[in-house]
Amino acid sequence: MSSPSNQLFDLYFTRPAMRAIFCDSGRLQGMLDFEAALARAEASTGLIPAEVLSPIVAACNADLYDPAELAHAIVNAGNSAIPLVKALGKRVAAQSPDAERYVHYGATSQDVMDSGLVLQLRAAVEVLENDLVDLANALATQAERHTDTPMIGRTWLQQATPVTLGMKLAGMLGVVSRHRQRLEQLKPRLLVLQFGGASGTLAALGEQAWPVSEALARELGLNLPEQPWHTHRDRLVEFASLLGLIAGSLGKLGRDLSLMMQTEVGEVFEPSAPGKGGSSTMPHKRNPVSAAVLIGVAVRAPGLVSTMLAAMPQEHERSLGLWHAEWETLPELCCMISGALQQALLVVSGLEVDAERMRSNIELTQGLVLAEAVSISLAQRIGRDAAHHLIEQCCREAVEEGTHLRAVLSANTEVSAQLCATELDRLLDPAQYLGQARRWVQCAVAEHSNVSREEL
Repeated sequence: MSSPSNQLFDLYFTRPAMRAIFCDSGRLQGMLDFEAALARAEASTGLIPAEVLSPIVAACNADLYDPAELAHAIVNAGNSAIPLVKALGKRVAAQSPDAERYVHYGATSQDVMDSGLVLQLRAAVEVLENDLVDLANALATQAERHTDTPMIGRTWLQQATPVTLGMKLAGMLGVVSRHRQRLEQLKPRLLVLQFGGASGTLAALGEQAWPVSEALARELGLNLPEQPWHTHRDRLVEFASLLGLIAGSLGKLGRDLSLMMQTEVGEVFEPSAPGKGGSSTMPHKRNPVSAAVLIGVAVRAPGLVSTMLAAMPQEHERSLGLWHAEWETLPELCCMISGALQQALLVVSGLEVDAERMRSNIELTQGLVLAEAVSISLAQRIGRDAAHHLIEQCCREAVEEGTHLRAVLSANTEVSAQLCATELDRLLDPAQYLGQARRWVQCAVAEHSNVSREEL
């Protein structure tokens, strides 16, 4: 019998490229990359003999180690670095007993694990950046395509006044552009070396501590922080919080999409595909399966972000338990958000739009949703309060009689005395009451282009 795994839902909720970064091999390689870079840095500063470098670096390959064996050792060790460094030392000693003495020289377990994590996060950020760019491009394309596609706006889940689908998508485009900016601004604070030794002083390295630190940061391509951050976790929590923001924004997209896909609404749909969104019993169903991921991730992410926040008050120079709470939390957040971004890109790129249904939904209230337009125009002639009261009466009459507001307005002598038939037609045309919707699309697309240029 094969060993148990938890991958049944992985393809649905996670992008494989992100899961590969945070798989066992990825975690081990991040730590081993730190160990190899540490040896190179110490050799370059003359702290360790140059001849020991080769066997240490050669042994820093995750494929040489058994994750299952290390997993059992972690149960007693309390972290992954201790058994890995022991295994690394044994492998190096088999090639060069002298070199084994310089493995992990001057470092502590958390240096290995945190710096290894940062290396993984650097790869994760690159994946997220690419996904956000792809999603922004898709949103910009669709927003421009539907700049003038009118649909009903909804407030408190009730029909309000007309908007456009382009404006709706432009709102999401603006959100994604801001997330891209946040991620870019965060990178210098996040992608930093962790190197402090036993209690953060690097005392074991003596006068060579700072030169080694500088060389190690160069080797890994990471920023060198002002001091070790073993129990100051704001860098990771800031990143987790951004992931939570992205999750919430994608959840908003999924929520709106699922509402627009409801049978009674039927305005916008996820792209269709054989077997996509079906039911086990109802052949007619077309379920919003991508939207379900976006909403599901938005529900799960806050709990993970709160775990990172709760783990911040870490004790003294090294934490007990709070640090441990981060190990699976942040990687899982990365994997979830990557999966949601992939589902969002799939949906936005292949969006199916029923413009006729949108138009008919605007007409469901028989002109009532444009009462504001009539009231505002009439207010210029008879005053705001009088106009509001008059149009409110007309709306009530239209509802009671089950007739179109246009007919009631035409028959009302007070209204017809102020507004001619042509003007009423214009005021009750949804396409004439879209305000700045076109401008909002243009602004969002322009900002998207600016963000893209800034990142080049």
